[in-house]
Amino acid sequence: MKKQLLLFAFSAIALTSCEDDDIQAYEMDMLKGDWRVSKTEIISGKDGKTPLSVGSPSGCSMKNILHFRTDYYVSYTYYSGTDANCQLNGKNEGKFTYNEETKDLVIKFDQEEEEKYLVTILSNSELKVMQLFNNGDANGDGINDLYYTTYKR
Repeated sequence: MKKQLLLFAFSAIALTSCEDDDIQAYEMDMLKGDWRVSKTEIISGKDGKTPLSVGSPSGCSMKNILHFRTDYYVSYTYYSGTDANCQLNGKNEGKFTYNEETKDLVIKFDQEEEEKYLVTILSNSELKVMQLFNNGDANGDGINDLYYTTYKR
């Protein structure tokens, strides 16, 4: 009986630890690849609901790409120009961390400060993050507002 109980305890520990690894691998697999901004939003920090500003990229900025790999590499490729004359304007590269439990995403591009985000949506086709740095008071009510960016594949 003791051997069975011991075997059960070790099995439970092994299954529990594998489950966390599986969730992290699954979410990292969803995160990897190319993402383009589809929408930006500023929501009132006072109630967390009232939209103050909603926008979407236009022109050459529609070509900008945020790229994640499962080895924690991240890059941001951006374009400038007008209409059909979009030209590559630059590429930032760096590393990121992602915590699948807290949904914290931290991006550190080379030669830049860390940028902290909270992932609010992560699926195979959509990534929505809330910016946790440099949030301003867009409506002047004395409370910092919430800045969201939604990406699509």
